[in-house]
Amino acid sequence: MREEELGRLLTLAADEIRPERPAAEGWEQARRLRRHRRAGAAAAVAVVLLTGGTVLTLRPADPPAPTTPTTSTATPAPNASPVQRPPTELNYPGDPLGRLGDPVTASLSGRPVRQALALYQPIDPETGVEGRIRVLGDDGVVRDLDVVTPARTRDASGNEAVPLKSGSLSPDGRLAAFAQTDEVIVVELTTAQVRRYPLKGYLEHVLWAGDRLFVGDDDTTYELDRQTGATRTVPLSPWELVTPDPAGRDDDLLALGGLRDGVTLTRWTRSADGTDRGDRPLDLRALPTGNSVNEFYGRGWQRGDEIARAAWITTGIMDGAEGVAVLDARTGVVTRLLDLGRDRSKGCCEVLGWDGDAVLLRYDPGGLLRWRPATGEITGVVRDLYGKLSLAAR
Repeated sequence: MREEELGRLLTLAADEIRPERPAAEGWEQARRLRRHRRAGAAAAVAVVLLTGGTVLTLRPADPPAPTTPTTSTATPAPNASPVQRPPTELNYPGDPLGRLGDPVTASLSGRPVRQALALYQPIDPETGVEGRIRVLGDDGVVRDLDVVTPARTRDASGNEAVPLKSGSLSPDGRLAAFAQTDEVIVVELTTAQVRRYPLKGYLEHVLWAGDRLFVGDDDTTYELDRQTGATRTVPLSPWELVTPDPAGRDDDLLALGGLRDGVTLTRWTRSADGTDRGDRPLDLRALPTGNSVNEFYGRGWQRGDEIARAAWITTGIMDGAEGVAVLDARTGVVTRLLDLGRDRSKGCCEVLGWDGDAVLLRYDPGGLLRWRPATGEITGVVRDLYGKLSLAAR
């Protein structure tokens, strides 16, 4: 076995070792590793045993990042490098989402919103116990979602996760959807009305495409007609489906999936004559040599002709780093990588949407960042906000 192959297998083996109590928001989508990764880890261990003198040093559990307020020393650069990194210190200029950490002062039933900016479900970082879902209105008031208490989602194997997903809040901030076993719950946040739609399966995924609602179990994606309750199947993985641009007029759906050299961008089109599916391999030509996307995780988000999604990436000699990729939705060309390194919990940095020309992403262990890929500017939005978030379009 060649040295570089051994190195890759050892990296995969190290990636399998996770903290005994991982960060609550870290491993929902990534908890089921691909078979080849498990096989690679086993092969790496076998090689270590056979070579006798080789020692495998595993990465320890990630320590919490400091949460002390800091000041930025970074200067945004026009025509920024294709591969970017956050500054050592971050500036937090203030944002309406900062109120998500405020105490609850109203109930949704007693004070419905005109528009919700975000949904937030707190999770204790020490115990993993989740709290009740909160609704932040555009008036700055934090409300308790008291009209319904969604249960945890679960799959056929018994794995559970908190009910709030990154795609739960509709782009206009007026509706919230929660996948449940054998049903999906939709809450009208402007009236506090609740409607339940029966739908068979261990449903875990939910996202909005304009006023269209997509719900998925482990393998199947359904499009729900909220007026009639009827559903139809979409031949795309619920794990890989990209949230469309809410301002777009294109009814096509996009998906990102695969591993390493097999990562592909899929476009699915429905027409009067039937459906059409086209796969395009990820194109890395715009990145410096040695930089690539290993695998995507979390939800992908489209804005115009760009898609942003969290990924495990390779930058130079570092394999398996946390990162975010921005790619052209038409061509599959990766135009920017945000390198977040390896010294943080796995699956730490899920993308939650766009804010104009900026990508909003989680930043372990409880922060939210705003990254402008075109300039490289990175600023903090909120910190010490442990749990799950779903944001309206901004």
